[in-house]
Amino acid sequence: MTVDFAIRKAPAYRVAGIAWKGNWSEAKIRSNFARLEKWAKGNHLRAGRWFFREPNPRSFEVLIEVRGAARSGEGIRVRTFPASRVATVTFDPEVVSPRVIYHGIYDWLRSQRKEKTIRSVGDYREVYSADPWRSARAWAHTTIEVVVRP
Repeated sequence: MTVDFAIRKAPAYRVAGIAWKGNWSEAKIRSNFARLEKWAKGNHLRAGRWFFREPNPRSFEVLIEVRGAARSGEGIRVRTFPASRVATVTFDPEVVSPRVIYHGIYDWLRSQRKEKTIRSVGDYREVYSADPWRSARAWAHTTIEVVVRP
């Protein structure tokens, strides 16, 4: 498997999400994704990409891209990620360790900043095409996007 980093333009995403603070818990992540999925179906919204973010240490967010008229409620916040430039890498976590990928993209972005290709680095987010626990294809095509400012 080839792993390559690239800078591209990501589209704007309209997302519904749940945020919380605490310790890392895969069970909590899965249950919040399930809650979001149920909420989207209950509001007759089509779901798109699935996102996982860790905006701060011990602070987590799960988000699902929604298509349709969505309003915040029930502890779920609807917002838009603006279109932006991102550094991206797609990989299979069963073949290449995510730890290696995160380390590699961090070092690659640091070198890009030294070469003045980019000015600064923003949030990291994991992107899946569907539920990564039920779709082997979504899991095998895990994408990490890092917002960058040229």
